[in-house]
Formats: sequence, structure tokens, C-alpha cells
Amino acid sequence: MDYSRAAVAAPVEEKRAEPSLVRGVSLFDATLLIVGGTLGSGLFLTSADVAASTYSPVLFFLAWIAGAGIALLASLSVTELGAMFPESGGQYIYLREAYGDAAAFLYGWMIFTINVTGSVAALCAGFAAYTGAVFPALAADRVVAHVFSFTLTGGHLTALAALLFLTWVNIIGLRKSVWLQNAASVAKFSVIALFLLLGFAIGHGDWHHFSQPIVTANGSMPSTGSLVAGFGVAMIAVLWVYDGWVYITWIAGEVREPQRTIPRALIYGVCAIGLIVVSLNALYLYAMPLQTMTAQTVVLAGAAHALFGPGVAHWMSALVALSCFGAAASCIMGGARVYYAMAKDGLFFHALAKVHPRYRTPALALIAQSVWTAVLILSGRYDQLFTYVMFVSVLAYAMAASALFILRRKRPELPRPFRCPGYPWVPALYCLISLVWAGSTILQRPRESLAG
Repeated sequence: MDYSRAAVAAPVEEKRAEPSLVRGVSLFDATLLIVGGTLGSGLFLTSADVAASTYSPVLFFLAWIAGAGIALLASLSVTELGAMFPESGGQYIYLREAYGDAAAFLYGWMIFTINVTGSVAALCAGFAAYTGAVFPALAADRVVAHVFSFTLTGGHLTALAALLFLTWVNIIGLRKSVWLQNAASVAKFSVIALFLLLGFAIGHGDWHHFSQPIVTANGSMPSTGSLVAGFGVAMIAVLWVYDGWVYITWIAGEVREPQRTIPRALIYGVCAIGLIVVSLNALYLYAMPLQTMTAQTVVLAGAAHALFGPGVAHWMSALVALSCFGAAASCIMGGARVYYAMAKDGLFFHALAKVHPRYRTPALALIAQSVWTAVLILSGRYDQLFTYVMFVSVLAYAMAASALFILRRKRPELPRPFRCPGYPWVPALYCLISLVWAGSTILQRPRESLAG
């Protein structure tokens, strides 16, 4: 069945069937893809920024809980769409069906040029940096060569090696890439679970930290207006940590029983992400007060140092490296399916719509993605680009949620194996929250927002 376009009459002369993608992703795989792909380096780095913007433990936790609630609203809003259009491309498909090719193309172009490739570049660079912290021979700042005005470092080489390895695994088979992603995710979650258990059980923390706010230089708390503005800024970092649940919609064309699996994986995955994020930030605060947290470059390492001593803190870099590696694997897998869907529609380079005849993967889309990501790694511009595009990403999520209203009116005849829980209030509330956040972000960060 053609879920999106009107069926085109078959030619009179039969042609040899083109190779197609394989539906080999189970509910377990899909849930791990969401959780593992979402929880990258941001989980261990951004809490310092959130603490500096919220000032009080109550607002600090409220920001993380609000982020989980917003991510759940967003994922619930697209569960119906994921079941309606179980094909590769996800959000791109929803925007195409509701708003037309132009809006869908702009979304896909953003995904290719900045969002996915910038994310993968940042994650591979993070993997290189924290791998170098564990193994000094691979130090990221070690100079390897000078080429004119460009300096090639060990970090560049490690990041590029990670990118090439993950791209290669994704090319040689769906199940191989799923196994790799699952193994990295299970290892990461096992270490996080052990860290939480031991941290609260035997760590040298203090529950009094939960009642110690940050005080300004003059010894007073900020004004109410400053707290509200700071909370809005904190949500930029929070939403970045929760960003990634959309990956499962991008690979919908390779999910088994997608009408049932995609909605369940979205709900299970986002709930698990919220539980992990809030629990880990509770341990951070148990380990150190907010004032101390704001000075940490890697909050995870600072918390481990406070709870167990400097020896453990050093090895927390290995957890961050593993987290970056697993998140990059998920992002690479999902992003290529968007370009593949665009190419099938004639909105991107036609060659990217080809499926490898042996491995049944979008090999050329994966290669094109890796080439541009490598350019971003070597240029070092991915962090700036990703800051700009986060604003537009949230707006794109809101557009996808609003597509639900449009398609209920525009395409009422389409089968809907799963209907959005709480419709119309859930997608309407998400769209409203997104618009309020967007307005606040424009006021607080006008340059980054408008550049995006």
C-alpha cells in the first residue's frame, strides 16, 4: 500500500523489482534507538548551564521535569502520524502531507546541512575528546600535522575514525547497525544504573544541597523577572537533552508492525528518558550544591569526584565517550532515511534514493551524510550551527504536531491504526508551549534564533 502518494499505474512492461529497505527493527530495538539516541553528551554537560539559569533547586528540577513533559506531549502528538505513515522519513513525510513539498524540503535540507550532520559532528568530537581523557595517547589536542593554516589534531582523527566506522556498520546491514546501537545503549544504561545505585547508597553526598539556592554577588536572590527569563534560557539546554525521540519516525520504513510499534516505542522511550534524566540530575544535586555545579565543565565527572573521589571521576570520561558513540550511531542511522525519502520524492539528489542491492540499506545517503559531517568536524563549526538550529527544530516539531489537525480535516479517509491520546488538547498544548518558548527565546537569544 502507498501510504503517502496516490498510487501510480504500473508500466505495461514489468521491470525487475528494485531492492527495498528491510523491516527488521523490533519494539525493543526501536525503544533503545529512542533512548540511546536521545541521551548523548548533553545529559552529562548541560546541567551546569541549567543550574546557572534557574538559581534554585526547585526551578532546576522543574526545568528537567517540564522538559520530560514537553517531550512526552510532542511524542504523543505524532504517534497517530507515525502509525498513519509507516515509511522512512518521519517528520519530513508529515510536513509534506500537511503543508506540501516546499515545507518538507526545507525541513529535510535543515536536517542534512545542520541538524543531523552537526549533531553527529559534535558527538564524534565529544567521543574523541573524552576518549583522549581516558587514553592520553589519543589526546584530542595533540597536533598531528599542519596543512597551510589548518592544524590536524588527534581529536580530528579519532572523530573521523568514529564517523567512518559507524557509517560503515550502517551500510553493511540494518541488523548489524541495530546490534551495535543496542550494545552501546545497554552498556551505557548499565553504567548509569550502577552510578545511581552506588551514588545514593554509599556516595559522599548531602541532602541539604536540595535546599541551597544560588545567591548573587550582593547576597540576594534574583528578581522574579530574572528567574522567569532564566528559566526560558535553561529550557534551551533542557530541550536539547530531550531531543532525539524523533529518530524512530525517520526509520519507520524499517520497523516491524510499525502501526503498533512506533506509538508504543515513542511512549516507552520518552518515559524512560525522563526517568533517567531526572534521576541523574537528582544525583548531581545530591553530590554538590547548585553553586558548585555551575563551575563544572563535565557535571558527571564533578559529581563522581564529590561522591567517590578523583579516581572514579577520571573514568567517568569513558561513560561520556560511550554515550557520544551510541548517540552518534542512532543519529547516523535515522538521518540518512530522511534524505532517502526526499530523494524518492524527487526533492533531493536522485542517487540517494537507491538501496544497496546486497545490504538493503540507503548506502549513498549514508555516504553523503558522512562526507558533509566530516567537513563539519574538520571545520569546527558544528557547535555554532547547532545552537542556531535548535530554535528551528522546536518550531518544526510544533509544525508536525499541528499537521495532525490539518490531516484530520484534509485526509479523514486515511486509516488511523492509533489515535493521538488526549486529542485535541495534547497537540494543542504542545504547539502553545512551543510558541511561548519560541517567543521567549527570540527575546533572550535574538541573534541565534533569527540566524536559525
